[in-house]
Amino acid sequence: MAQRLIGAVEAGGTKFVAALAREDGTVLAQTRLPTETPATTFPALADFFAAASAAHGPIAAFGVASFGPIDIDPASPAYGTFTTTPKPGWSGARFHDALSRFGAPIVVDTDVNGAALGEWQAGAGQGCRTVAYTTVGTGIGTGVVRDGRPLMGISHYESGHIPMARDAARDPFPGHCPYHGDCLEGLAAGPAITARWGQSLSQLGSPDDKVDLIAGYIAQLATALVLLHMPDRLIFGGGVMKAPGLLDAVRRETQRRLGGYVQHPALDAGLERYIVLPGLGDEAGITGAIALGRQALS
Repeated sequence: MAQRLIGAVEAGGTKFVAALAREDGTVLAQTRLPTETPATTFPALADFFAAASAAHGPIAAFGVASFGPIDIDPASPAYGTFTTTPKPGWSGARFHDALSRFGAPIVVDTDVNGAALGEWQAGAGQGCRTVAYTTVGTGIGTGVVRDGRPLMGISHYESGHIPMARDAARDPFPGHCPYHGDCLEGLAAGPAITARWGQSLSQLGSPDDKVDLIAGYIAQLATALVLLHMPDRLIFGGGVMKAPGLLDAVRRETQRRLGGYVQHPALDAGLERYIVLPGLGDEAGITGAIALGRQALS
């Protein structure tokens, strides 16, 4: 029997990655679109899927892994709608506006939930029951997957806006978040680092004092994730995490903060197997979006 086709969208704050794939994950067509406004990006997205469908066959389902905040409650009448996102022009936009013309079911989740699902399925989270995936880039967010299902409450998790313990003498930077100032995203996301020092960590040459400062904030989140979710593994991706020395510094500071309180074989000495980079690299998001589309098929 021929495999059904899935339309997958990884919607980021800078770019959209769209793909048409078979159920087994084989990608038949793929494109990248700049994240401009819904009035320009949504029609371009629909045009891509129309052309891909004409070439390869009808689309049976869509999986969307998107930046937010966004309504991901399937029971909500606003399902798939952006809410208080700081991305200009996107509040109130809904993915169904672009994709409903294809008459296929649509599953919408966050970009980090999608990446977590992709890593659980085919990346660094393989063999784990519970995986927490955090991206540290233009924004900061965490997705938690257990047994192949992303977790949520009344909405998706917002780890990037957790308040941070900040030593004002060591770090006088007041924070870059328009809502909270010195929350995690306001202190450690890419725009916050550039606002503080004028360059990214990698462009600065990743000096130890600056790496240690950013690692300290990220480690506060890592410690909270361990204590709240007890995941089998923590995966950290995003552009900021590519800075030399940052991952090792996060491991050291997380271990120090845990203070030996959590004793389990999963937490190896030095946390080198526990806190890791994505196994799928930059492909985690679109892999997860395809997996969400597979859920829509069922």
